[in-house]
Amino acid sequence: MSDAIHVATRKGLFLLERGARGWAVARVSFLGDPVSMVLDDRRDGTLYAALALGHFGVKLHRSDDLGRSWSEVCAPAFPAAPEGAGDAPTVHQLWALAAGGPREAGALWAGTIPAALFRSADRGASWTLVRSLWDRPERKEWAGGGYDEPGLHSICVDPRDPRRLRCAISTGGVWASDDGGETWTPCGHGMYAEYMPPERRDDLNVQDVHRLAQCASSPDVLYVQHHNGTFRSTDGARTFTEITAIRPSKFGFAVAAHPADPRTAWFVPAVKDERRVPVDGRLVVARTRDGGESFEVLRDGLPQEHAYDLVYRHGLDVSDDGGRLVMGSTTGGLWISEDGGDRWQLLAARLPPIYQVAFGG
Repeated sequence: MSDAIHVATRKGLFLLERGARGWAVARVSFLGDPVSMVLDDRRDGTLYAALALGHFGVKLHRSDDLGRSWSEVCAPAFPAAPEGAGDAPTVHQLWALAAGGPREAGALWAGTIPAALFRSADRGASWTLVRSLWDRPERKEWAGGGYDEPGLHSICVDPRDPRRLRCAISTGGVWASDDGGETWTPCGHGMYAEYMPPERRDDLNVQDVHRLAQCASSPDVLYVQHHNGTFRSTDGARTFTEITAIRPSKFGFAVAAHPADPRTAWFVPAVKDERRVPVDGRLVVARTRDGGESFEVLRDGLPQEHAYDLVYRHGLDVSDDGGRLVMGSTTGGLWISEDGGDRWQLLAARLPPIYQVAFGG
């Protein structure tokens, strides 16, 4: 069970460690800078931190000593446009970082805003745009969800075969590759977009997937928090079945899948779209243990009066053994559960707005 938590925030990267007196902030890196994403690469212990600096753009840093020191490495960037074709797109934010397979030393994947996928084979020293996805004609219809431009925010690498990738885009649906990114297929039949005209309701390319989470021990099981509902797949994202039992609402951003139990997952419901706050000002976590047939609403230790904490799509994580959960909010609240969500403990109340939480190795 991990005794380290990385917290990427609007004003720095925080490391919390569990010691004899409980959890405490052990280190702060990049204080004052927006850290959009962090990756703790379990294969070799390397940390990666993505910064979204206003005037200076996107930066990527790497640490080989658990964050005591950092060195800047290459950040994903679009290749120059052909002469006469105008300016090349600009990467505005790294929105997903994922390690390659266990036997792919140094291989990394990155998702960005605008929605694109990049691959590095050398621990971030260089990056290559995955043109097979970028050049798909469907990309012209992708649209911004929470941002003005579409973004690729979820990258699921199949532990059985790292060539099997599943990526999710807001707004652009779920895309599958079974050959390491050489070719791509839109998938996700069964999801629907109630905000679209009836004739495009079931169009795979317009689905606003907020987050895609994969069960590590059963990689064909994936959960989706969608703009207008929650869904579950048991066939590697080819098809999804809507989960209707969730409460107190079906809207939200975050979802975490139990790494060993494909029937268990956690969501953080909120008031839909227009307000984006917890239902009735009460922060809760919804847990299913039967594949979405039923849900428990978990609230012990979470604020139940005038709580306006929104949990972003990367603001919920589960430990590798499934025993611990950590959750961070837009108002700087950070909570941990040591028993699968039954009870929660406040670790910090006034951190900067939290973009991502991740257990360390």
